Amino acid sequence: MTMHINLSSEMESFIKGKVASSFYGNATEVIRDAIRRMQSEEDRVLAWRSAVQKGNAELDRGEGMVYTAQALGDITQAAIHAMHSGQPMDREVLP
Repeated sequence: MTMHINLSSEMESFIKGKVASSFYGNATEVIRDAIRRMQSEEDRVLAWRSAVQKGNAELDRGEGMVYTAQALGDITQAAIHAMHSGQPMDREVLP
């Protein structure tokens, strides 16, 4: 698909600079990479929103815990212990 877009002079200079740096071969590669990054960010935001909804549902069911300094300390100690145990990390807590 061919698409024609209008860019500000700042955006055009930015794209030309990326191509001139030899990191990208041409302007199309710069734009494609930008779109891929936007898609990835959108996926990350959707996953975050889903996690928030899941957490809210758990709280609504009374499955939460009171957040205190002691609770934070316990969570931190459990994480440190898990990190040094050699067990794989829970995918839900990885970035």
